[in-house]
Amino acid sequence: MRVLFLTHRLPYAPNRGDRIRAFFLLESLARIAAVDVLSLVHDDDEAGRVNELKNAASVRVARVHRARTLARNPTALFSSRPLTHVLLDSPDLGPLLHETVAAHPPHVVLAYCSGMARLVFDTPLDRIPFVLDMVDVDSAKWQALGRSGSVALRPVYRREARVLRRFEARAAAAAFATTVVTDREAETLRAIAPGASISVVGNGVDVASLAPSGPPSGERTVVFCGVMNYPPNVEAARLLSRAIWPGVRRTFPDATLMLVGSSPTKEVQAMHAPAQGIVVTGAVPDVRPYLWRAAVAAAPLFTARGIQNKVLEAVAAGLPTVVTPNLMESLPPPVARACVSAPDVQGLTDAIVSLLAKTPEERRAMTMQADLSALTWERQLEPFATIIEAAAASRRSQL
Repeated sequence: MRVLFLTHRLPYAPNRGDRIRAFFLLESLARIAAVDVLSLVHDDDEAGRVNELKNAASVRVARVHRARTLARNPTALFSSRPLTHVLLDSPDLGPLLHETVAAHPPHVVLAYCSGMARLVFDTPLDRIPFVLDMVDVDSAKWQALGRSGSVALRPVYRREARVLRRFEARAAAAAFATTVVTDREAETLRAIAPGASISVVGNGVDVASLAPSGPPSGERTVVFCGVMNYPPNVEAARLLSRAIWPGVRRTFPDATLMLVGSSPTKEVQAMHAPAQGIVVTGAVPDVRPYLWRAAVAAAPLFTARGIQNKVLEAVAAGLPTVVTPNLMESLPPPVARACVSAPDVQGLTDAIVSLLAKTPEERRAMTMQADLSALTWERQLEPFATIIEAAAASRRSQL
């Protein structure tokens, strides 16, 4: 069996949410099929990591140049095309797709997220069964940002929610199967695409790699990890540094807030204020040392969807984590046992202060309640083998 895996970012290195799931999906698929990867790449570093994908039978990449893409599509906002599709595009993508399919005709196409699913409707993929790993229902995220995001951008977010929702309905209806990460996302998608075949395949966590090898940290450090140009993460960093952190410092003047992640916007960079105990790291080679040196993790995200890898990883690294109710609702029960939920600034502040007041041993004991043995990526992604094989069989039955 041969699978064509379409991804909007190279599934390596597994150091951000959209790459992590794709990386472990590729590992899972490689156990049952020959997998050809066709991926967009966004910078030289990403393009230079192609040879790291040793589990792929072949890898072809198309470079995205966002400024050039926008210049070629000046009327995109006035069309019916989602901006997601405009921005996740490359002039090389079509030719590479034809080249890949000619060299290795796939039995099944796996499209990762709605940004790549558009390719399945055109030649040469329009007659091949496809599975859509939607992960989250992105239109719901844009709808939420249309209410809470930057005032100037709210009309853009609302427009994206509207046009992307129409595409999600079309894609889910056409797919052999569509997967999402939580029951909540499945319920949202069923309302958009009644009758579509929708399955829940949750995210996992690399338990062995993240497990702390030493005693819990005695430092009063709070860590928030994420890609720092992603709007929900920027919103969370803003809330932490401006609204929550002053209250934490009034109780613990020696506390430090670490905002760890790549591509910080100018706004996030401006949050760097060591005198106030706030450190913005930018990209780091490995997030684990920052997790292991921290006392508490925080994820005050109000507009994010699905299961947040950052929460799973923090708990696996031995950190109790403060989250918002919408995140708590989506967490697997074992992970939720190591988390504290609060719905507003005062509650989030109090939760962080309360955890910092505990001893390192008490904090570690709290995370030990979380049995993550069933949440390894290998176990979480097991259903994909059945779904992919059934999709391949559906094509054979049609021939």
